[in-house]
Amino acid sequence: MKKLVLVILLVCTCCLGLAKERESKTFLVLFDETELELLQTDMGSIAEQLSPFFPTKTYGGNSELALLIEIPSTSFNECLLGEYWVNLKDGRRFQLQQLAFRVFDLSENKAVHQSHMHQFEAELEQKKKAQKASKPATNP
Repeated sequence: MKKLVLVILLVCTCCLGLAKERESKTFLVLFDETELELLQTDMGSIAEQLSPFFPTKTYGGNSELALLIEIPSTSFNECLLGEYWVNLKDGRRFQLQQLAFRVFDLSENKAVHQSHMHQFEAELEQKKKAQKASKPATNP
C-alpha cells in the first residue's frame, strides 16, 4: 500500500512538473488622446478598470497612447476584449472598442511574423544552394 501511494505521488509530481504553462495572450490597445479628452477620460482610468482582472501597462509619449493587456486565456481575442465595458467618470459606459483607436493581438502577430521569417530564411537557403551549384569549380 505504501508503494502504491508513493508511485501515485511520484507520478502526480512528475506530471505537474512537466506540464506546460498556459500560454497567455498580449494585446496592444491604442488610444487617440484628443478623443479621450473629448470624452473627459484618460487611459489611466481605463487601465484601472481592467487591472483587477488582467495585468496592464500603460505607455504615453510622442505618439498614440498605448495600453498593454496580458490575458491568461488563449481563447480570448480582439473582439471579446473590445466588448469589455468601461465606465467613464460622469457615469456613461462605453465598450473598449468604441474608445480605442485600434486593438492588436500581439501574440497572433508574433506567430505570423515567425512564419514569415521561416519562409524568408528557407528562400535564402534555396538561393544559396542554387548559387553554389551554378558556380564552376576552380582548381588552381
